[in-house]
Amino acid sequence: MSGIRPTGFLHLGNYFGAVKNYVRLQNEFECYFMVADLHSLTTHPDTKELKTNVQRVLSENIACGLDPDNAALYCQSHVYETSELYLYLNMLAYIGELEKTVTFKDKVRQHENNVNAGLLTYPVLQTADIILHRASYVPVGKDQEQHLEMARQFANRFNHRYGDVFPEPHAFNYGDELVKVPSLDGAGKMSKSENQYATLYLSDDDELIRKKVMKAKTDSGPTEPNTPKPDYIENIFALMKLVSADDVIKKFEEDYATCSIRYGDMKKQLGEDMVSFIAPIREKADNIRNNEQYLKEVMEKGAEKARKSAKATMELVRKAMGLNYY
Repeated sequence: MSGIRPTGFLHLGNYFGAVKNYVRLQNEFECYFMVADLHSLTTHPDTKELKTNVQRVLSENIACGLDPDNAALYCQSHVYETSELYLYLNMLAYIGELEKTVTFKDKVRQHENNVNAGLLTYPVLQTADIILHRASYVPVGKDQEQHLEMARQFANRFNHRYGDVFPEPHAFNYGDELVKVPSLDGAGKMSKSENQYATLYLSDDDELIRKKVMKAKTDSGPTEPNTPKPDYIENIFALMKLVSADDVIKKFEEDYATCSIRYGDMKKQLGEDMVSFIAPIREKADNIRNNEQYLKEVMEKGAEKARKSAKATMELVRKAMGLNYY
């Protein structure tokens, strides 16, 4: 089980850090992939653009290879049992532990005029999303590991108090290193909300992709053979390894080692390779997004699968808690 908020546009980091794994997971496990529209309300209370954003996220995920006939691809708000389980779990969550959450502290700094209860209890809702399907595996990035640890705590707390209902959820990534896609400005990783000109979005047009790549930070090049690469040059090579052919990467590695590298040529090549990678996803996503009837059917089908799983879980929860009075 995993989810993505419909805030901002999906970018290259989302693809290689999450969605690519989702596509593989759907063929090996029973999967639930959720558009976290309720989570988005904690920081984006204005809902005028929400429908458009949800449709965009769905279309981009499908364009990347998620199959609505295989995995359950659904909207969080369409599964009403989520809110019921969220309420019960809030009775087991303590304000002191929630206030210490790193992401809560970050969000308080970012949204100091909107520190709402939803922000504080974000890990509780996230736990409800996961354990509602009694999920064992959660493909998460490093920034979500604390939330997953809290999900285990809340699940175990419920089991201890009311009886065993939930398995412990664990991070899952095929044992490979989690991919962090570096930003084009050499500072951190690609982000939905930070420096948008340093991030390659799956919706970027060809010319914008080329422009962004050409602005990537470089220097005058090495002056001695086999000089260690600075971080920002290592980043360009890392991006190239995601989308370029092996012989292309080898050529520029050799050019760097022999002090003959031309970064302009390297960035032109990377720009073209990024266009070749992103353009088919963008075009497919555009076609899907323009078919509202298809997206409606996707959401209905996903909600039906997710509700079936959620209904079974909540029957166990109410029985364990003694809330089945008749």
